[in-house]
Amino acid sequence: MKLLYLVIDGAAGELSEESALALARTPGLDELASRARCGLMYPIARGIAPESDAAVLSILGYNPEECYTGRGPLEALGAGIKLKEGYEVAFRANFATAKGERLELIDRRCGRDLETWEARELASALDGMELGIYDAYARVVATVGHRAVVVLGSRSYRLSGNVSNTDPAYERRGAISIARREYDMVVEECKPLDDTPEAARTAELANVFTRRAFQILDGHPINLNRERRGKLKANIVLLRDCGDKLPKVPSVEEKYGLRFAAIAEMPVEVGIARLLGMWVAEVPPPSRDKAKDYEERLENTLRLLEEYEAVYVHLKGPDEPAHDGDMERKIEAIELVDDHYVLGLLERCDLSSTAVIVTSDHATPCRLRAHSGDPVPVLVYVPGIEGDAVRRFCEVECAKGSLGTFEHGWELLPFVVEEMRRIAR
Repeated sequence: MKLLYLVIDGAAGELSEESALALARTPGLDELASRARCGLMYPIARGIAPESDAAVLSILGYNPEECYTGRGPLEALGAGIKLKEGYEVAFRANFATAKGERLELIDRRCGRDLETWEARELASALDGMELGIYDAYARVVATVGHRAVVVLGSRSYRLSGNVSNTDPAYERRGAISIARREYDMVVEECKPLDDTPEAARTAELANVFTRRAFQILDGHPINLNRERRGKLKANIVLLRDCGDKLPKVPSVEEKYGLRFAAIAEMPVEVGIARLLGMWVAEVPPPSRDKAKDYEERLENTLRLLEEYEAVYVHLKGPDEPAHDGDMERKIEAIELVDDHYVLGLLERCDLSSTAVIVTSDHATPCRLRAHSGDPVPVLVYVPGIEGDAVRRFCEVECAKGSLGTFEHGWELLPFVVEEMRRIAR
């Protein structure tokens, strides 16, 4: 029996009949839900509004409270960067818009319209920056849109990933970042989170980098051109989720006895797949033509299901409009996934020999414009196991299913693999 694990990023919202999933037209997801056992899941634990990276590790069966070392190293791995452990740290970064000496934030994602080629030009202007203290330097790599990876390193001094974020929207609790409900729109000072000289140095370097990046980017030709066109400047770099090493974890094949392949659209998901020993399919980055994107990903899914025992697919679509508070676009994004991926899957995949999991890595309610601690809906289809006849794939309907509520995301995949093996026996 094969396994397809589909994660629709941020599709979930609040436990309400007015959520985007409840309002969307999703005949494909609804058909799967009607055949499946359904329930809810807290991606990490109750009360935690997780970022995607810790949530994805969790829903793949790894407890982030035990193994997580920060998002930055995973983003770096996804972008093809290898860290010099002990002497380099990595941050997930956003190009953003700020003004004034106080670095007041206008937009945390510079209007979400920064072209990848523009980001690469801006990153190039910062890459290789000498920071003037601790024999230190910065490496900057643009990834997709406004997203980037920043590596701070020292040739002579040890550094630590245990520092706070400059992005005010996320607060570190241990190694895990939690989305804040409320925050001031100002670039925060990076602070050490322990009393070590390594953390103190890293925080100081992050603050030097932030100020120098603003000085360089504010008058950069890319930004002057954006300003002339009525667009927001991408003149500041927000840093979050620092880490100084990758997690030490068993591969998915060691853990489950299954060979996994992955289709992932963002560097952090690519990094996690590589970390866990999955074969990662090369797919074009997300474009404005979502129908084409999802059809390409469907073709890759079907091909990989022939070659591998399990395929993990992570589709970004609905999360971005949810962060913008745009319910109409979020509903449309969910419907595009259903129309151009799920319906094709139902038509072309042999469900008599393929188990399917569908869920989200976290909830992103449009009302909050941020990740929340709400549980996400889950459907688990295993051939040979009677479904719950749930009518819709949405929060309220899945809550009625026989799976109940998974209190931790890392409980889901081991449960499904064991169910598959039970049926096979």
